[in-house]
Amino acid sequence: MADTRRPVATFSVWDYVVFAALVLGAAGIGLFQAIRGRKDTSSKEFLLGGRQMTAVPVAMSLTASFMSGITVIGTPAEAYIYGSPFWLFVFSYAIMSAISAEIFVPLFYRLGVTSAYEYLEMRFNRVIRLVGTSMYIVQTAVQTDSQTGFSYIADTFLPFAVTGLDLWGVLVTTGAVCIIYCTLGGLKAVIWTDVFQMVIMLAGFVAVITQGAVLQGGLTKIWEDAREGERLKAFDFDPDPLRRHTFWTIVVGGSLMWSSIYTINQSQVQRYISCRTLTQAKLSLYVNMVGLWVTVSLAVFSGLTMYSIYKDCDPLSNKDVLASDQLLPYLVMDILADFPGVPGLFVAAAYSGTLSTVSSSINALVAVTMEDFVKPAWTNITERQVYWLNMALSVFFGALCIGMAAVASLMGSVLQAALSIFGMISGPLLGLYLLGMFFRCANSMGGLVGLIAGLVLTLWVGIGAQVYPPLPTKTRPLPISTAGCISNFTQDLNISTAAPWTSVLTAVTAKPKPLLADTWYSLSYLYFCPVGILLTVTLGLAISSITGGCKQRKLNPALFIKKSDLFCFSCSKDPSQAPEPEMLVKPAVDLFNGATNPSFISSEPELNEKNREMLTRF
Repeated sequence: MADTRRPVATFSVWDYVVFAALVLGAAGIGLFQAIRGRKDTSSKEFLLGGRQMTAVPVAMSLTASFMSGITVIGTPAEAYIYGSPFWLFVFSYAIMSAISAEIFVPLFYRLGVTSAYEYLEMRFNRVIRLVGTSMYIVQTAVQTDSQTGFSYIADTFLPFAVTGLDLWGVLVTTGAVCIIYCTLGGLKAVIWTDVFQMVIMLAGFVAVITQGAVLQGGLTKIWEDAREGERLKAFDFDPDPLRRHTFWTIVVGGSLMWSSIYTINQSQVQRYISCRTLTQAKLSLYVNMVGLWVTVSLAVFSGLTMYSIYKDCDPLSNKDVLASDQLLPYLVMDILADFPGVPGLFVAAAYSGTLSTVSSSINALVAVTMEDFVKPAWTNITERQVYWLNMALSVFFGALCIGMAAVASLMGSVLQAALSIFGMISGPLLGLYLLGMFFRCANSMGGLVGLIAGLVLTLWVGIGAQVYPPLPTKTRPLPISTAGCISNFTQDLNISTAAPWTSVLTAVTAKPKPLLADTWYSLSYLYFCPVGILLTVTLGLAISSITGGCKQRKLNPALFIKKSDLFCFSCSKDPSQAPEPEMLVKPAVDLFNGATNPSFISSEPELNEKNREMLTRF
């Protein structure tokens, strides 16, 4: 049988030029910020941008970090295969933004933390803080769904085999660029580079949609094709928790899952606490919400555009591509190859997502390593030593980036199993924060037992789901067609043009499975996080009650959510007009917890008065 696959063009000289120019532009912005801020070598400047950032660049940086390669490549493929339900995440982003801005931001801002996990020691103890930090490091190093971890770089660029890009060249370039501007410029360089990358990523989506509309005869034709292909049925109110994507799984499970990213993930927290005021920090999350709406809308419509073009000859069924992640790169090289440089722009868009998420991970890992491990162990470290150690750690984590990607490229399907670790870890960890913030009776024993139990439960269901994937009847890919391909090739392959899951259902169900395979292990991945939260909080409260949580010593009220935190945009002050938060709140926390802290007493009467005022407010 003859090979019926349809070849597409590979990168032209101009594509390489555009791609290289945009990569160098990103590195140049990072270097400019590094040179601009070279006089300030303080740890606060390196890790938090001097706490002088404003809402808009921080918001664009938050959105750019969300837009990893999995968003640029995976979301259009999701819409192509499963339709538009993924767009319902706009509701999840709105709920997530409100939770982050109105509950967590005031708490972290009031406590003046650099690492989000400092709160765990203030509220519980140092052991729980180190456990939480370790969980974050493992989560980041292995991979997360939105915060592209080091191992994901290889997987991100494997789809670009259709463009002719060299994988190893991309890996080394990614590591080198991130090391340069993360090491020299710190968080400020990361944020401003993200702003540039955000523009490039959105431009990539616009290019695909625009050319698709030209080829198909307008946006209306694309929309009509999507409707006829059942791609517009987004609102499915089926309450079945085993269904992969429904209104309830996305809005309920998705809201909590994304909340765990923006509320306690160091990569995101570090950005909004770098804002100069609480108002700016809250505003950055709401502006980011709009950015997420635009991003997911463009990504989903890119997938609908792809369906309109390939509705009569599915490239996946026709073996034009080997995996769904190759669909969008294939489309780009198919419809944009006649425009020199435009395919390079698209690849740079996905590459920008990788640069953004990897650089934010490097900076966040440096922060938690310094604040949670180095500084507590090295109490007499000088500011100069901190500066050089920050740079050394940036180089180390950047090198680890390349090494992990090299290993990941050899792991095959094992890497896909690692991607679900994010949902397994984030749920129990968010549950621990909620337990500490809302329940004064919760103690360290309850928090630790609840966290471990929640983690065991989510690892159980998550690993089980990887070993025994849910039935196609629960994931429900939509109808595809190869009627426009060579007919004898379609018949030989016996490819169904109806619902694609019906042809493989018999083979899947024929394999012996445990009793839990089609029930517990088929739970929607979006519910991993809520399950972890629920068990951690419930068991944490029960253990705390048994072990005397209601009789524990008085706790600092600053560690709990207050009514004044909610929807308060006018309660922030300019940090330049007051002592650093660490000078006031952390000593107060120690004082309430029974510790002796001579640094709380200052030789300046004015500072002592402000300390007393803050304690009175608490």
